[in-house]
Order: sequence, then structure tokens, then C-alpha cells
Amino acid sequence: MQSLAIPHAVAGKDVLGLAQTGTGKTAAFCLPMLQRLAAEKPKKSLARAPRALILAPTRELAQQIAEASAPFARALHLRTTVVHGGVSLRPQIDALARGVDVLIATPGRLEDLLSQRALALGEVHALVLDEADRMLDEGFLPAVRRILALCPRDRQTMLFSATLPEAIESIAKHQMREPVRVEATPPNHTPRKIEQTVWFCEQPEKLERLGVLLDQPSVERAIVFTRTKRGADRVAKKLVQMGLASVAIHGDKSQGQRDRALLAFKNGKVPILVATDIAARGIDVREVSHVVNYELPHEPESYVHRIGRTARAGASGIAWAFCSREERDRLKDIEKLLKERLVRGNDDPDERMRHPVNAPGRSRAKQEHAPQQERSRAAARPTHAAPPAARRPAESSPRTPPARAPRSDAARDHSATRESSSSRPAARPAPQSPRPATPKARPAPRGDERSAPRREERSERPQTRDRRRG
Repeated sequence: MQSLAIPHAVAGKDVLGLAQTGTGKTAAFCLPMLQRLAAEKPKKSLARAPRALILAPTRELAQQIAEASAPFARALHLRTTVVHGGVSLRPQIDALARGVDVLIATPGRLEDLLSQRALALGEVHALVLDEADRMLDEGFLPAVRRILALCPRDRQTMLFSATLPEAIESIAKHQMREPVRVEATPPNHTPRKIEQTVWFCEQPEKLERLGVLLDQPSVERAIVFTRTKRGADRVAKKLVQMGLASVAIHGDKSQGQRDRALLAFKNGKVPILVATDIAARGIDVREVSHVVNYELPHEPESYVHRIGRTARAGASGIAWAFCSREERDRLKDIEKLLKERLVRGNDDPDERMRHPVNAPGRSRAKQEHAPQQERSRAAARPTHAAPPAARRPAESSPRTPPARAPRSDAARDHSATRESSSSRPAARPAPQSPRPATPKARPAPRGDERSAPRREERSERPQTRDRRRG
């Protein structure tokens, strides 16, 4: 980018630069801008009236630009000041009052200072919009338009962006004068030295898989991206519980907390940084070996920004992405933007859905990684549906009332008695005693209470006769 943009910037032309992060954009606009300011430098820096303005979407990026430009500015006897949120206004107001040549600012804090009349933009001769597409994503575009309206029309404007949405094209059309378009890499192109892999897993499984991947010896320094601030805190806490040193950084952290987290990450004391998109802007660490998209971004362009944190300055890197079923459309948008299909690290969920949870040969691990609905059903089966072997004893056990079973036995006795009565006229045996053994007109037994006593009488009568004979 430097070789493409610097010649036009030194000539005073407006520049529209399309480049990914890590391609040397900062030097591409800082060096020619400082050179022009030094050639036109007045005897004394103007108080509260910067001659050059650089807008950045985040505090970290603003601070990074200030650190990168400070050595060159000091060599040229130019004063630089950086203003952003998260810190007190008073030191920034005092710094502006002492005089400033180059002001590096975030849109929100700059508007706060303008509302307090702490500075004026009427002397701005050079204006830079760095990472303009991110300012659009974060909702800073209205503030940027108001700031541009306060700057002189005959200024030099340089705009740098990784992608070129319609709103950014509109700014270039209405706020720039015949800009020269330079393109280091296509807007939808990712560096060839980034090895990209997508892992299909549902939301509850992501933390476990993340811990396994980050625990590999090859992971020297990694940035994990989440969509929300709360998610960043939760992921960092879980990683610490797994024994992986990590720290979270997002917009709700104080400036001191963010500075300490970045310093620990850059020094290697904490090898894992969990960040949101807005907080990760401006993280310039060349030794980032891995980038993890814990959750896929809503805008496919954000994916390009995220993975650009690795493979900086010609180095190589690895980018992992986790994709749940709810994120499949986002994955398709990313692949459409990149015009390539990401490498799959595991089986596709569409293929997995063709096999039932308890299919033969399916491992226990895959059953545990099945969707929550399938796991709930699988866990509920043993409780709500007893196996046939467990149901048979209950069916064969005598669960009928006690009076019903004897009644059926009596009915069988009654039918047997009727059959014996009907068979007597055909073959009646000779009596064994003078008295008949069976009464001639004997009523049939009706139940347990009648049949049992009569059987007892038959068993006792011979004994009674024997006693009488004796």
C-alpha cells in the first residue's frame, strides 16, 4: 500500500485506498502528511486548531496511529495529540491549548470537544479516515459527516478501508475531489498465507472445542472474537477455569483495563485475548498465530477484518471459525464474499442430520454432541418407555381383586360338578356304605363361602359316623 499511495499523497491528491489490515496503511498516509505539514509549518503550533486530522473508529487504533507517527513527528518538530473516550477530558483540553499540528481522534470524543469549543477545525489542511468501513459498522457515519462539514472544502482527503460499502462510496463521491483509487488487495480477498478452517458445532459445544484447540502447543498467541461484551467475559472466564491464561477486552472496560490487557497480550504474559470487533480494532501484534471466530459476525466484511489480525507483515497465520446451525447463512455470506469454500474441520451438520442419534456405529461422543433437542429425546426414552422385559412381570402378576380369583375357581368347580352329575345316570358306581354318599337333591355351590363348608362336611361325616358306631 505504501508504494501505491505515497506518490499520490505527496503530490497532494485525494487518495481512496482499499487494503486489508496489516498492509502498512498507517505509514502510507502518515509519512506524506507529515512531510507536507513540515514544509508548510508556521513558527508556532496553533492552539486548539490542528492542521491535520486523523479519524479512527476505536481508542486502540487511535493510540496505535499516535505511537506509529510520534517518532517521525518529533523528528520534524511537529506536535501530535490523541483524543479518545475512556479518559478524562481535562488533560486532552489542556494538550490542545498548548498547540497541536496533528490531531488523532475518535469521532465520539472529537464531537465532545467540539461541543465544548475546545478546538476548531477551520485550519485542517489534511484529513484521513482510517478504516472507514468499521466506522460505518459502529454507527459513526452521521458523526463523520458532521465533522467533515466543519473542515475546509479545499483540504486533502485520504480514505482507507478494507471494503467499500455503498455508504463509503457516497462519502468518497461527495467529500473527495477526484480521488485516486489504489488497491493493495481486492476487498473480498484474504491473505493467501492464512489457513482458514470452519468447525461445525452447536453453541453449548463451542467452549469445550475452543479449549481443546487452544491447548495445542502450536498456539503461541491467539485472539478469540465474540459478538457481545458479555460473551467475551464469559469465554475468558471459562478459559481461565480450563487452565488457559486469557483476558477479555471490550467497550465496557475502562481505558486502564484495556491498556493493561493489551500490554499483557503483547508481552506474552497472557497468550489469549478475547475481544469484540470494536475493541480489536487497532491491535497491532505481529506474532498472533491464531484467530478464532467463536461466533460468526453478521457482516461478512467483519470476518475479513477479524482474520486480518494474523499473518501481518508477510507472516503466516491460522484462522478458525465455529459455525452452529443458526449461523449457516452467515457462513454462506462469508464464502460468497471470499469467493471460496472454507476448509471443513469436521463433518457437515447437514450430513450429520441424515443419521439418527442412536444409529449403529455412532460413538458416544457424537451422541453427546448431538443437538439439544435430540439429546433430550434420547435421555427421556429410558424414563418414559420401559423395556418389554420390565413390563411382563407387571402384566402377569395377580393385580385383580381377591374375591374375583376364588370366584373363577368356584365356577370351575361348579362346572365340574355339573359334568359329574350329568354323567351319573350312565355309569353310577355301587354305594360303599348303607347311606348314600351324595344327597339326591343337592344344590350347586355358588361361591367360596358355600363350597368350602360343604367340602369340610364331606370330610367330617365319616368320622362322625365312626364315632356313633363306636
